[in-house]
Amino acid sequence: MLTDISSTIATHAYQPTPSGVLKKSSMSETKEAFTDFVGQTMFGQALASMRKTVEKPAYFHGGRAEEVFQGQLDQLLAEELTEASADSFAGPMFDLFMMHRS
Repeated sequence: MLTDISSTIATHAYQPTPSGVLKKSSMSETKEAFTDFVGQTMFGQALASMRKTVEKPAYFHGGRAEEVFQGQLDQLLAEELTEASADSFAGPMFDLFMMHRS
């Protein structure tokens, strides 16, 4: 998923029109890809760090299957958290990113 987002950012990061101004649709696609990448990376790392601090319980641990599905759950949680709140910190980062590009 992250490779799709990073390739989208690389593809759409700067596509100038003949006048040198970014197209509005290209800009919104770039901002969306940037927000997805930043949010999922940040929330994914935060969830992974939190999981490392919790020991396996003595009882009711699902073994390897639980570990596999826990990774998928963390990915879904990161995606949902990104949709809900990543724009609050990725927006200013995107603005700085685009300032350096122009």
